Amino acid sequence: MSHAKQLSPEQTDLLKTLKTRFDKHMSRHQGINWADVQSRLEANAEKLWSLNEMEYTGGEPDVVGIDDKTGEYLFYDCSAESPKGRRSLCYDGHALEARKEFKPEGTAMNMAAEMGIEVLTEQQYRELQQLGNFDLKTSSWVQTPVDIRKLGGAIFCDRRYNTVFTYHNGASSYYAARAFRGVLKV
Repeated sequence: MSHAKQLSPEQTDLLKTLKTRFDKHMSRHQGINWADVQSRLEANAEKLWSLNEMEYTGGEPDVVGIDDKTGEYLFYDCSAESPKGRRSLCYDGHALEARKEFKPEGTAMNMAAEMGIEVLTEQQYRELQQLGNFDLKTSSWVQTPVDIRKLGGAIFCDRRYNTVFTYHNGASSYYAARAFRGVLKV
């Protein structure tokens, strides 16, 4: 993952990729005009960099709405399964430190912060599932309530049997089929 928060010349086709995905999935963002989204992205290089990180790690970000409070466009990871470039991560830094052996390479919360995005909340995850069928074979960490996290746990979600499920696990656990989905506000 690149740490310079500017797009390289090779990454400038990201806007084309995003527009193609936007046009292909109009039901995700009814009433939103791509030209308005693109204008906002072009005015904010750091957000465009974060979207590139979402794309690079397999998230397939797309516009899914507008934040009612701020008017910002919401980009969620819309890949069919959890993003491949973000799997096998435990939940957060405290969980990583607690592991005695077989530590994963990183954490969901730290990677999201490095990318300039936030891990979806359980509510956002459920909203995403209204737009399609996601995580039919994988699962995704979601933001965990403080009371659960204080006790060593973390929560994750997936979709099975046409139903969205929320589960718990030790925050230090990690699996090849679990990643995290993010949100970026632009």
